[in-house]
Amino acid sequence: MLLLLGTLMILLVLRVPVSFSLFISSLFYLISKDISPLVVVQRMAMGVGDSFPLMAVPFFILAGAIMNSGGITERLFSFANRVVGHITGGLGHANILASIIFSGMSGTAIADAGGLGAVELKAMKDAGYDEDFSLAVTGGSSIIGPIIPPSVPAVVFGVIAGVSIGRLFIAGVVPGLIMGLAMGILVYFQSKNKNYPKQKRATLKELWASLKESFFPLLTPVVIIGGILVGIFTPTEAAIIAVIYSLILGIAYREITLKDMPRFLRETANTTIAVMFIVAAASVFGWILASEQIPQKLSQFFITAFPNKYVALLVINIFLLIAGTFMETIAALTILTPVLMPVILNLGIDPVHFGIIMILNLMIGLLTPPVGMVLYVLSGVSSVPFEKISRAVMPYLIVLIITLLIFTYVPQLVLFLPNLIFGA
Repeated sequence: MLLLLGTLMILLVLRVPVSFSLFISSLFYLISKDISPLVVVQRMAMGVGDSFPLMAVPFFILAGAIMNSGGITERLFSFANRVVGHITGGLGHANILASIIFSGMSGTAIADAGGLGAVELKAMKDAGYDEDFSLAVTGGSSIIGPIIPPSVPAVVFGVIAGVSIGRLFIAGVVPGLIMGLAMGILVYFQSKNKNYPKQKRATLKELWASLKESFFPLLTPVVIIGGILVGIFTPTEAAIIAVIYSLILGIAYREITLKDMPRFLRETANTTIAVMFIVAAASVFGWILASEQIPQKLSQFFITAFPNKYVALLVINIFLLIAGTFMETIAALTILTPVLMPVILNLGIDPVHFGIIMILNLMIGLLTPPVGMVLYVLSGVSSVPFEKISRAVMPYLIVLIITLLIFTYVPQLVLFLPNLIFGA
């Protein structure tokens, strides 16, 4: 185990990609134990090949790529602006509302920041908002994406933890809306302090015209979540429906053609290969940890050291927040979920509740250096230095951590809706 963990840490310090670090350290361990390296291949194949729900990941990624190029994001932002633009700091509120709506379509923070974010940043810049403020709101609101269903991290967590993906999806609705409300309050006071503009309240006629223009994109979350709840299709099938629906809208709006599909497929393949290789490599690593009974030993340690589950949850939150600053989300989920699940179950914590907490912890990591993938995406679309964006998002990080603690210690905010729909 020292060889396994030591090799992994050295490789990570040397900035070797997480997937290769997991793969190489696992290979060294198996060789040291005189176990055939073919076990690595078998376990990697089983990690990604034996899970039907994982098929949802590439389809949600593809749906996000199509939506960002199909005129859908522009219509969503325009509608959100009509609805909340009259509040102080109007475009900041529109930014958050658009992210909440887009969350019901894409399922990834990167898709939100890279696609919808580019539209939001341009609109806010043209309206005279400070660059720091615009980037901070865009980064903070993008974190809502993987919380409100559908969610790619929820699919990965559900597969690894053996938890209902449908329950995880529904469990994210209330936390996502509360996060949006909390950031909206922050935007209001920041805007009041900096005297940011607000627009004239839209008339009913203008709201109706905007609603008609964006009606079918707004219908996307209803189709996806409604179909899952009614039982028409599974979360994996919902991802395929999302692709077909977004493709139809993009072609109908004449924003894309079938000739654009190879580009979308290339983008999706690049992202999917990276995600699936991490999952595959982590499945070998997880198998080794399980064979050495590391999760059970860690569980016993936690029960002994932190018999109070509330203290244990605080320690786990701190650990996950730190891990999220250094590890890519999917890698962290695939490595840490098998390790932490026995701890959670022994403490009597609902796995669905913990899933939302874990995902939010790791999402906050997307806004913090040194990994901070959302920060890098925003830097790319705005040409603003990474360090400057990191400072600007600090107030939103504080708000997100406060909401995280609320969800941690008031589990009914997370569990109320799935228990109501699926039963306790």
